[in-house]
Amino acid sequence: MSALPSNRVFDLTARDVRLHAFRSDLADARLKGEVTAERFVAGRPARVTASVADMRKAPRPDAGVNTQALFGDDVLVFDVAEGWAWVQAERDGYVGYVADTMLGKRDHAPTHIVCVPRTFLYPGPDLRFPIAGQLSMGSTVTVTEAAETRGTHYAVLPSGEALIAGHLRPLSEAASDYVAVAEAFLGTPYLWGGTSGFGIDCSGLVQLAMRMAGRDVLRDSDMQATLGEPLEPGSDFSGLRRGDLVFWKGHVAVMTDADTMIHANGHTMLVSREGLKDAVDRIGYLYGGPTGFRRP
Repeated sequence: MSALPSNRVFDLTARDVRLHAFRSDLADARLKGEVTAERFVAGRPARVTASVADMRKAPRPDAGVNTQALFGDDVLVFDVAEGWAWVQAERDGYVGYVADTMLGKRDHAPTHIVCVPRTFLYPGPDLRFPIAGQLSMGSTVTVTEAAETRGTHYAVLPSGEALIAGHLRPLSEAASDYVAVAEAFLGTPYLWGGTSGFGIDCSGLVQLAMRMAGRDVLRDSDMQATLGEPLEPGSDFSGLRRGDLVFWKGHVAVMTDADTMIHANGHTMLVSREGLKDAVDRIGYLYGGPTGFRRP
């Protein structure tokens, strides 16, 4: 069985190809006897070394992006061909193709996680250096030492590169309110398949916010639609409260209070707040009413 979040409720019996690595020619060795393939292989451990790695439906640069992996995410590699690696993310079980140049070895155990929406990576502990890269919230790093330059504190990585120390927290710590994490992304551009502070979609926002609050959940909105307990908020939605989830076909939003929600959406092309009743009227014109309400 593929490694998936322990609190999953999503039905895996259908062997969803998003969550199980199998093709007609090749499959994950853990699925032997459960799926049909010409051969089975054990996944090779690897780690994402790019700021953000698009995970595509097919090994082509023009293929659609289903999701993204972040710097420091661990994956299992089942196949590499013509510059593309077929992988499964260990954190949420998602399967897809990433450019093989975005993967490296698991040389060091991560110690910290980026806890602000975006931050810069410097070639050394000095904010006046030209940046070496940028990382999103949820990226994990290994901190080997601390440094201070002109009163600014830095976390230094094995490579000698540095991050602002206050933009990190130990992996053992978690945010107390996942909604507050989601609210930190207000104004972030909407990106289909996005999971980062550089661009994010509706279910990516839910997944990343919950992860920062210590709860790993599955990636897509149909998978998240079985989180927690179902709600019957009434025709006026008066039974909703902060943290509840509202689902439409292919969409999810988070209630910030009894009347207002936050969501990454294609209407504003941003993470934005919107009154729930206004959203129901607006979305219903094209996609119908809410399909469910959950309290995670």
